[in-house]
Amino acid sequence: MKTRECERASEPDDPQRRDLLRATGIVTLGGVLGSSLGLTLASRTEAASAAGTTSLGSRLRGVQHFGITVQNMDRAYEFYTEVLGGTEIMRDGDFFGDRIQNTLLLTEEVQAIADGVNPRTLGIPDLRGGAQRLDVRFIQFDNVVIELLQYRDKEEPAGQGDSFAPARELTSPAFPRSMHVCFYIRDDVDFNQFVRDLEAESARRGMTQVKANRIVRATTEQQRLEAAIDSNTNRITEGPSSGWSLIYCKGPEGEQLEFVQVQGNAKQTFDGAYESRRKQLGG
Repeated sequence: MKTRECERASEPDDPQRRDLLRATGIVTLGGVLGSSLGLTLASRTEAASAAGTTSLGSRLRGVQHFGITVQNMDRAYEFYTEVLGGTEIMRDGDFFGDRIQNTLLLTEEVQAIADGVNPRTLGIPDLRGGAQRLDVRFIQFDNVVIELLQYRDKEEPAGQGDSFAPARELTSPAFPRSMHVCFYIRDDVDFNQFVRDLEAESARRGMTQVKANRIVRATTEQQRLEAAIDSNTNRITEGPSSGWSLIYCKGPEGEQLEFVQVQGNAKQTFDGAYESRRKQLGG
């Protein structure tokens, strides 16, 4: 892989966040299950491997990160660090060459060749020849990492430049293959007010795409904005999901986000499932 010298992020200014980052260490990269479960899995994997009975699941430590491909790196970075409060772990970039092209895009490139179409029309950059470059930044939240990725033309400046491809026009989360990133809201936080403050802070920064849905119907943007504040949260009070509160929201890049509080029956269900898995894996 050809790359310029990596531009490393400076240490976070907030001592508490910095101490948390240093303290978590491997947990930072361990995902939602944490290090104790990871260590248990590692020891179980070694034993099972010696016996020749290793399952795929026993070889995993959990979710390491979620990746979001963005149009504008600096804008997305500002949202996830300054608006939502994540902490930068590291950044790297100017990646190009055969190795990275094949690692990330081989399946799509083979399909383009088979269909006899220009790879660029399918959103496939030319990292191989260096016409486009890939930049990445990793951001830490309490229990998971988010990776921001930008594919840009080599002439575009890193961070501030535009993506080589336009954003997808169709953003409905109902499309197969669509994904979303879900954030917990603390139990003691007013969910409705959080949504209002999120939109206000994003708008103050010029991030006009940050729009949260409402639980009442709106046929115009003005109606959405004028909806009562208690329409910012869908609180489920019946069935297996009782105690689950949620709202869907678009991020600054048009990405699909969800915010939730998990209490009551839903919390008991998720906590019970977590403990059952720990016991199953010998934790």
